Amino acid sequence: MTPMVHLLLIPLLFSLARGKDLEEKKGPFQNIILDVPEGTPVPYPIYQFQTEAGVSDFSLSGEGKDDIRISRDGWLYLEKPLDWAKENHYVLKVEAFSGDKQVDGPIFVTINVLDINNNAPFFNQSVYTATVRERNPIGVPFTRVFASDRDDPQTSNADLVYSLVSQIPNNRNIPLFQINPNTGEISTTAEGERNLKAREGIHYGQGEDRSIDTLKAKFDEYCTAHRVPYEENPFFTCMEKAEMRRQNVDPLEDPDYFLVVRVQDQGGKSDTALSGNTRVHIVVQQNLWFNPGPISIVENLMGAYPRSIGKVQSNDPNAIYSLVQKERALRFPFEISESGIIYLTEQLDREEKEMYTLVVFAKDNYGNEVDPPMEIHVLVLDVNDNEPECLSEESILEIQEDEPAGSLVGQLKAHDKDQEGTLNSQLTYKIVSLSPEAASNTFSIDESSGRIQALRLLRRNEQKFYHLTVEVSDADFSTNCKLVIKVIDVNNQLPLFEKSDYGEHTLAEDTPVGHTILTIRATDEDDADSGSSIIEFHISAGNDDEVFAVQTDGKGVGHVVIAKPLDFESANAFHIQIDARNPEPLMRGLEYGTESTATFSLSVTDVDEAPEFSLDILDVTVLENITKGSVLFTVEAKDPEGKEIGFKLDGDSEGWLEIDAASGEIKTKEKLDREKLENFEVTLTVFEKENPEKFSEQSLHVRLLDVNDNFPTLTEKEAFICTKDLKPVTVKAEDGDSAPFSKPFVFSFADSKKSPNWELRQIDETTAELRLKKKPTQDRTFPLSINIKDNAGMGVNQLFQVRVCNCTELGYCYMAPEGEGFKPTMGVTIAILACILAFCVIVFIVVIKRSDKQKKKNALDEEGERNPMM
Repeated sequence: MTPMVHLLLIPLLFSLARGKDLEEKKGPFQNIILDVPEGTPVPYPIYQFQTEAGVSDFSLSGEGKDDIRISRDGWLYLEKPLDWAKENHYVLKVEAFSGDKQVDGPIFVTINVLDINNNAPFFNQSVYTATVRERNPIGVPFTRVFASDRDDPQTSNADLVYSLVSQIPNNRNIPLFQINPNTGEISTTAEGERNLKAREGIHYGQGEDRSIDTLKAKFDEYCTAHRVPYEENPFFTCMEKAEMRRQNVDPLEDPDYFLVVRVQDQGGKSDTALSGNTRVHIVVQQNLWFNPGPISIVENLMGAYPRSIGKVQSNDPNAIYSLVQKERALRFPFEISESGIIYLTEQLDREEKEMYTLVVFAKDNYGNEVDPPMEIHVLVLDVNDNEPECLSEESILEIQEDEPAGSLVGQLKAHDKDQEGTLNSQLTYKIVSLSPEAASNTFSIDESSGRIQALRLLRRNEQKFYHLTVEVSDADFSTNCKLVIKVIDVNNQLPLFEKSDYGEHTLAEDTPVGHTILTIRATDEDDADSGSSIIEFHISAGNDDEVFAVQTDGKGVGHVVIAKPLDFESANAFHIQIDARNPEPLMRGLEYGTESTATFSLSVTDVDEAPEFSLDILDVTVLENITKGSVLFTVEAKDPEGKEIGFKLDGDSEGWLEIDAASGEIKTKEKLDREKLENFEVTLTVFEKENPEKFSEQSLHVRLLDVNDNFPTLTEKEAFICTKDLKPVTVKAEDGDSAPFSKPFVFSFADSKKSPNWELRQIDETTAELRLKKKPTQDRTFPLSINIKDNAGMGVNQLFQVRVCNCTELGYCYMAPEGEGFKPTMGVTIAILACILAFCVIVFIVVIKRSDKQKKKNALDEEGERNPMM
């Protein structure tokens, strides 16, 4: 660009940007990401870099430098419109110059090209052809159209939807086809499933080829008396042309239906959505593969077997048929022939199975399905072949005496296995005999339901049992059922206590629960075999807190017992009322009176009881760093008699707690440590100060919560590496805290600059790997400062020493004693000096002993010399 063109361009850029605040398009000279819509008219200002004084020019390089330029004053602008389909982003490098000298940069500018909806969707074919069978199931696709869009697939610009524009022919304005708006799959509607018809043609049987000879044979079946040659017979030639046309129909040239399909982008929801169209030519083919069911067969059908019950025909004349049952049953009395005829092989029993589901397969010689599997239902029709059945050998019904005429006694239950809701299972009931015979007009039965009613009042003292025989019949069979009607006693007698007042009683308040206070008795003159004579006892007054209960077996004897502990301080006297009642309702007009009620009184005497804790369970949870001397828990207790109480604490093995004997306040007297003991129990005792033998004990459970009071520490602080094989060293740490103040740990060098030849890599939550990058020039010990932090970020620097040395064949570190390879420690030096001193002492003692022996020998020799001279 010449300087003159540049000067002319700057005002134009500013005028184009005038519609938008220029300040929004300015910024510092740094890496930046910018968005630019595709197809933007040029020249177009994108962004201006603001730099320090002295910058006179910029250089631009990288992707798209031919489409994007930069002016000397830092304006980045479009030279050519951008195309998202061609390139959706550019990365440019920008450098700032002062004269020929680079003074800033480089920086990198990423320009994202924003897609606009400037590409219409298009189909991959201008015309589609398809075939569909008659009775194609609704919603099952038989073909599909496909369209694409060059716009950004991540935006609505490429969100495509399909629709049917027209269907030809459409005489009744009923759509026979539908399209999935998202996938473009075309299927039949409900109307299409019913009404699509193929062109009329010849039906071919199993194994028949579709040659001219077969066509002549078919023609002869319909026109048996013709004498005109086939080639000259207008009826045959017409049929031949129609059949050839049907067999060789070209969907493109001779379709049965013609569909126009539209595709729209932006989901078809915008007025600016772009669209494309295509045509679909459809030919309807014959569908011989249709379901002949449901097939109905009468049970126990007489005649020869196997017998034909239906037929299927595949659209492939060479199909091989097979038949299986859908349910897994042992009995399957069906088979299919090569020509598709379904046979029943034996009689069916509806009471055994009322419906069979047959699955028919049509496959080619290679086992591939040529038609979809077909389910055929076979219904077994009922015949009256079962007698009515009584549900029990002898049914028993009951009725209370003195019930009014017409009262319901009960219903006789019978059953017929034949099909429910048909005449075959419709039952009728009739009383055919009654014992005693004199009671013939005592009961009636409903013919259709079997409900039995009493025709008069019944008295148990007149007759306790009636025996009936009821005939139960269907249309063809009948059965006699036995029935016993039992007259039960009516509750016309009241239960009577042997006495109405059971006097006064006295018990100490510490009398145990379950203790019997007294025994009560009542009688009832109703029939002993009926519920009317059963006696129940109910405490009706004086027992608001349910302290007492009555235990009874229903035979008139009751035991009044203590159900809850007595408490003199809460209640010291009771006045109890007990009612005797029958579980059966009394006869109408009869009511319970005072003769069915008894009373007694109870006085409770005071007993010196031990103090009691206010809570049954004592638990406390506290942080382990609680301040020494803090109150941990306050025990609450009281003495039933109000006497002064004291407290004591036992079982504190760590000596962490103390209790105020007067107030029950528990404090910490030492620092708690969860890592030492997380859960512990102490025994609390509350006692009467005047009488310490009266006491109660209870356990206090203390749970300490963790705080981050431990940092991770190295499990090993030394290691060695053989110079022949620089295998990494494992660094492992542990932390006494629990989650979330423990692992995972973070390993790092305290100062990586001081350890340039070492690499520290995390392995798992508690372990890291220390690796020596380069073999050192000499054997030495390296002190490394490693920082280990726990999951909460707490940690300190720790010294880890690694000795790098020559190793023996067994893999142990060996270091030469001379030079820098061996530097004895203070302990080693002292040990060496001690050994030298001990050696010197031993040598000195040996020398002294040998000197004494020599002196003794010399003295003996001198003495021997003197003796001969004498």
